[in-house]
Amino acid sequence: WQQRPPNASAAGGLAPRGNGTGRAERGSAVSVAIPLTMMLTGIVGNALAMLLVFRSYRAKGSRRKRSFLLCIGSLALTDMLGQLLTSPIVISVYLSGRPWATMDPSGRLCDFFGFSMTVFGLCPLLIASAMAVERALAIRAPHWYASHLSPRATERGLLAIWAAGVALALLPLAGLGRYSLQWPGTWCFISTAGGSAFAAAFASLGLLSLVVTGACNLATIQALVSRCRAKAGGAQPGSRWGRIATETLLQLLGIMCVLSACWSPLLITMLRMVAEHGAGPCRGESPRWEVRRECDLSLTAVRLASLNQILDPWVYLLLRKILLRRCRQAASAVSKCSNAECRERSLTASEGTRRTAA
Repeated sequence: WQQRPPNASAAGGLAPRGNGTGRAERGSAVSVAIPLTMMLTGIVGNALAMLLVFRSYRAKGSRRKRSFLLCIGSLALTDMLGQLLTSPIVISVYLSGRPWATMDPSGRLCDFFGFSMTVFGLCPLLIASAMAVERALAIRAPHWYASHLSPRATERGLLAIWAAGVALALLPLAGLGRYSLQWPGTWCFISTAGGSAFAAAFASLGLLSLVVTGACNLATIQALVSRCRAKAGGAQPGSRWGRIATETLLQLLGIMCVLSACWSPLLITMLRMVAEHGAGPCRGESPRWEVRRECDLSLTAVRLASLNQILDPWVYLLLRKILLRRCRQAASAVSKCSNAECRERSLTASEGTRRTAA
């Protein structure tokens, strides 16, 4: 890993201040509660998702779904590995109350943390894009999909995604970019100092994957809506097809909203910092009061991106049936109310007509 002198002042946010009042201790407890809660919630959710995927994959009637199940299981495994490799380090730094440099004088732990953040941040985005492409092909080109996209091809694609993520994260070994300590001194990530091309590449790939995911999901939604209209105009509308289409539409919309809300702030912030060629006001000594707000916003953006690892299994698998059933019930209730209101209006109009005729 890249050797560099330790930056003791970068962890100034962790150093004990004043005389160690109870207020500071309570603030530390609140701070450590956030990564601890996120880690436990993410591990439980992703473990449940992998268990459900394993059971569904072994079922006899799941042959047509195996490519999708492989993607779901790989996404859950990637998210859980990322949490297991990074969250314990953050929690240990919070609990120790010591600057990062005293715990990691060589900087190797910081490099490992940044490497893990890069791999397990980019790979889920790429897997989500692959899943969106898979769904679009299954809906818009079913014959080509059935003849070309086998589970073995899906496995090769997932291995290629992981290899690409690892290769990108290893670029600092070749001197292209580096990882540095970030505010408040409890985690490391890609340095944006001096307009880093490495940071720009990560952010651009992340945004590109979001665009691909959104475009493919919109194409899938458009195809589903067209099919629903065609079936509605036929002799047999097919209530089962309408139910499946509604579930898929709601799930795709939820996936797009969650991905965009969780990842867009961090990726856009990184590109903005690279474009400004700033050394990063949140590095070095404790930031001044006027830039503290920007540092806190950057930390919030990272936590939002980490939140995606927790939400992925619930959006893709665990809460799908529960949430979609509720949404269908609400839509059905609204539809019934509208139909009842229309019938009531028609009855009132017909009664008025009869009275006028009488």
